[in-house]
Amino acid sequence: MAEQLTITAPDDWHVHLRDEEMLERVVAYTARCFRRAIVMPNLRPPVTSVDAARRYRERILSACPEGVAFTPLMTAYLTDTTDPDDLERGFQEGIYTAAKLYPANATTNSAAGVTDLAQIASVLRRMESIGMPLLIHGEVTDAEIDVFDREAVFIERHLKSLRTRHPELKVVFEHITTEQAVDFVGSSDRNLAATITPHHLHLNRNAMFMGGLRSDFYCLPVVKRECHRQALIAAATSGLPCFFLGTDSAPHPRSGKESACGCAGIFNALHAIESYACVFEQAGALDRLEGFASEHGPRFYGLPLNDDTITLVRKEQSVPSRLAPVETVVSAEDSLEENEWPALFHAGETLPWCVA
Repeated sequence: MAEQLTITAPDDWHVHLRDEEMLERVVAYTARCFRRAIVMPNLRPPVTSVDAARRYRERILSACPEGVAFTPLMTAYLTDTTDPDDLERGFQEGIYTAAKLYPANATTNSAAGVTDLAQIASVLRRMESIGMPLLIHGEVTDAEIDVFDREAVFIERHLKSLRTRHPELKVVFEHITTEQAVDFVGSSDRNLAATITPHHLHLNRNAMFMGGLRSDFYCLPVVKRECHRQALIAAATSGLPCFFLGTDSAPHPRSGKESACGCAGIFNALHAIESYACVFEQAGALDRLEGFASEHGPRFYGLPLNDDTITLVRKEQSVPSRLAPVETVVSAEDSLEENEWPALFHAGETLPWCVA
């Protein structure tokens, strides 16, 4: 039994850092061991222009603790009226790393998303021609489609035809949750990949209802049946380069989670790499964690691997119920009330690994 594991420093290829006081509260936890992160653009208002992305990147860097080496990789929020020229300019200037497709009303702050893929046909052609990755929240939003089936229906209704029309477009199927998604990505070519979150590796849909309605386990896409969780574990630990780490860490104030209409999102940044390590060890695949966490993502994006390492050691750590006051917050005055700090994934549990 390994007592420690040293891997190339990992990256997070899907994270929500929010803005203002929440950004200041949470960014340090992503930056503690992830050297780069693909930052989601679904703010209010969303990041739909190059200038907005540049300003958001500056706010993220300003909120990072001094001396921490962290690079936020910015994304454009696609709408029905996105200008291909503006998108290309942001990509060529190094402001945008990718563009995010939210089907309108599919998840948090997605009301301004794309209503029909036909509306962005010229955008997709441009992205394909310049090598700009498309990141997809892959769910349909039709009220008559069961919430547990929306990812599978999206594949059949939209993703297959998208891949046929744009075979050279680099696509990341974000936070996949189903056997169907695993099979589709695993059998596709070099231009399709998928991120997998720690919570979808640990939870099945029973968790949302165990002992009552568990809002802290509510996310979108929702967690699925146990057979889907097992398929995700098999994919993540397979060593296939089309699957890589994306936490989808998504903090919300407590009032946003514990309300009549609770927000979707799980905040897992504080112990994300340790959470993944637990899954890989249980699957007998700890030797494949480095590929999933540190190698597959940058290679898909055409970026170099990080040149430093992190070390995980076998040492138990208890996960608190929520964030505590920490020195990582940049602002001298913390404007986020303590009772609004987000709850933590694995709250109340003991994890067997920690970062040295």
